[in-house]
Amino acid sequence: MFLGIDLGTSSLKALVLDVDGTIVGTASASYSMSAPQPGWSEAEPEDWWTAAAPAVRQAAGEHAAAIAAVGLSGQMHSVVLSDDAGNALRPAILWPDGRTRLQLEAYRELSEELRRKLANPLATGMAGPTLLWLRDHERPHYRHAQWALQPKDWLRLRLIHEAATEPSDASGTLLYDMTTDYWAKDVLSELDLRLDFLAPIRESVEICGVLAPAAAAHLGVRPNLPVVGGAADTAAAAIAGGLLDPGPIQLTIGTGAQLVAPRDRLAVDPTARTHIYRAAAPDRWYAMAAMQNAGLALEWVRTTLVASWDEVYAEAFAVPPGAQGLIFLPYLTGERTPHFDPAAKGAWIGLGLSHGRGHLLRAALEGVAFAVRQGLEALPVAGVRRDELRLAGGGSLDPRWRQLLADVLERPLLATPVTEASALGAALLAGVGFGAWPDAQRVAAMAAPAQLVATPGRDAEAYREPYLRYRQLYQPIAAALA
Repeated sequence: MFLGIDLGTSSLKALVLDVDGTIVGTASASYSMSAPQPGWSEAEPEDWWTAAAPAVRQAAGEHAAAIAAVGLSGQMHSVVLSDDAGNALRPAILWPDGRTRLQLEAYRELSEELRRKLANPLATGMAGPTLLWLRDHERPHYRHAQWALQPKDWLRLRLIHEAATEPSDASGTLLYDMTTDYWAKDVLSELDLRLDFLAPIRESVEICGVLAPAAAAHLGVRPNLPVVGGAADTAAAAIAGGLLDPGPIQLTIGTGAQLVAPRDRLAVDPTARTHIYRAAAPDRWYAMAAMQNAGLALEWVRTTLVASWDEVYAEAFAVPPGAQGLIFLPYLTGERTPHFDPAAKGAWIGLGLSHGRGHLLRAALEGVAFAVRQGLEALPVAGVRRDELRLAGGGSLDPRWRQLLADVLERPLLATPVTEASALGAALLAGVGFGAWPDAQRVAAMAAPAQLVATPGRDAEAYREPYLRYRQLYQPIAAALA
């Protein structure tokens, strides 16, 4: 059996997979983010470590002794400064963090040749700009750090006492040369950033080390289990969904929302509205539209309006489509696709005395769906079948929410029965590394068939005008708040 651990933004998920492809156990444990200053987003890595124990123990259950290998996946872009033993020197700076607007200027001053190597638009929350900020504002931490790691790679360090990363996570740092598949040494030199604390790059299915006894005791599994490179959460979810070759688009709705289109070549978006990252298999990439505020914005709305999730859905769907003219911009942490504006702000627009909590909730759900539609429209069209969207992730389970998405996107939605797609992808990669399956392509072909869960219905037309108004609101509000 194989253990997959997905270190997400708000929770850690664990999944145990049998060699015949049967999922024998899943569990999760949640933790919180903090905002020490407006626009900042941080988390305590020790909270991640604490969460790993109950999640793995519950998922493994009576099968703990049968686990043969471990795979990891996790949130992208974030940075943990660590000593050699995996002790974090400060809280992790997370991907929604917007403190590095000034540091992006250093990237803009790079030559066109160097920027081409990165192959991605500039955004706050990426590891490169974050490390520039740490160098400039917390120099002792920056100088004394043994490692600067992404979250899943920090967890690996705690598990095996060895540092390593792999291409799918490294390519999301703005420090990775997409043309050579290695750290962009000339970019690092030009930015005056350290190369020595970036982890060695291994392959996603490569065994990077074995589980240390203390870590095994913490998780409740056997020591000396091999731990493979794993993958970034979106790349791992794509493996689980069978998406390595161009074709369908994967939609993941969690803290943020991502639209992933597999590619068989490195193709850079000339409009700089979407990303291109390495997949969890050799000679494969994926284009990604990344919207920062999905579950993050909805959770803020739910908490602020003091509503349970049952109340959110009941009250929101008692309101007609269009929320009686109310529009919600979900940009609570700035936005990436399509605006790449860390200063973007959220808002309810069109409020009147006739609106109640249900209208606010309905507008919030619609606003997130509108953001996803903008992301879909921004994806490069080459090799993309826009007529098929496959859902991944637990933030897309409620049938009413799925129907709203299908209506707004005007696309049929398909889904597999697995909600913890990234953890499943991590477990599959562990199985390949262990030798149970020959390669990532083979395990992608094992994916459960996607089933149709929603098709555009009679409400699709009702969303067209609100969506057009949504698109028109970003620019004037950004100008007014500049």
